[in-house]
Amino acid sequence: MKRKNTNKYVSFALVIAAYAIMMILTSTGKISRSMQGMLVPICAYIVMAVSLNLTVGILGELSLGHAGFMSMGAFTGTCAALMMTDTVPNVGLRLGLSMVIGAVFGGAAGFLIGIPVLRLKGDYLAIVTLAFGEIIKSIFNNLYVGFDQYGLHFRLLSEKGIKLEEGGRMLIQGAMGISKIKKISTFTAGFILIILTLFIVYHLIESRYGRAIMAIRDNRIAAESVGVDVTKYKMTAFVISAALAGAAGTLFAMNYSTITANKFDFNTSILILVLVVLGGLGNITGSIISATLLTILPEALRGFATYRMLVYAIVLIVVMLFTNASGTKILISNIKARFGGNKEEEEQ
Repeated sequence: MKRKNTNKYVSFALVIAAYAIMMILTSTGKISRSMQGMLVPICAYIVMAVSLNLTVGILGELSLGHAGFMSMGAFTGTCAALMMTDTVPNVGLRLGLSMVIGAVFGGAAGFLIGIPVLRLKGDYLAIVTLAFGEIIKSIFNNLYVGFDQYGLHFRLLSEKGIKLEEGGRMLIQGAMGISKIKKISTFTAGFILIILTLFIVYHLIESRYGRAIMAIRDNRIAAESVGVDVTKYKMTAFVISAALAGAAGTLFAMNYSTITANKFDFNTSILILVLVVLGGLGNITGSIISATLLTILPEALRGFATYRMLVYAIVLIVVMLFTNASGTKILISNIKARFGGNKEEEEQ
């Protein structure tokens, strides 16, 4: 039996078409500077939404600490990029290595947090992941890191005691974060990261691991009864999700001249969760669309001044009511049936 997953090809086609259109508009000067500045954040939020959907939609566990993994990648990846300024002069290569480092640290944080957290479920898991996200933010708010020819120097609470040799510089300055960042993130790098994220997530979903993860989501007791290692598969999904968030954090941070831990607070985790819920749990294509629209919407509503966030909230409510109406669900089901979405075909 072979499952025909049209959503997979729709997702890739949608991302590639959007990239081609935006590159054409940019090259012809038909896109505003404010919109150009939003392209990288849009890419970062798409990766964040898709990666969290792996935990919330595919695994079926509610996590509220995704911004913590994003901040882990943002700070470690940015520090790595600053340290490689002289040794890796090629900007594209430096950004790529930084995102890999951000992904590694994000995944490592996900693994360490996952050891105690994944024993929980439901509301308890949400509360503990929220707490860990706040802990990570507090650590970066009180961390001071310097770099010179002798390597890295760390201090907590105060930079007193950090003595740097000539040519050294402070990387992380507590609540002030990282400043004087050379902005090297590009829309092309964001596009590549989205494609890699989609490839990893879809490959996982369609693999034996993915089937085991979804079996755990649907009925944990039944999955355990047939020998599925629940801890192993939950940890796999959680770590991959955290690693992708770390890479997105590096891409996001390298698009600004200054980055602080407060950019990755509880509100950011809630925003990413809203992107996932609005796009549909387990619906990767929906996460891409919702992340794009909800990143653009606040900027597009700036003309409403003080009422723009009210309009933003009303739009969210209307969309959720529309997508959850029984008539809308029937219409979507009919469209899927009409175009042969998600049907199983026998391979002769």
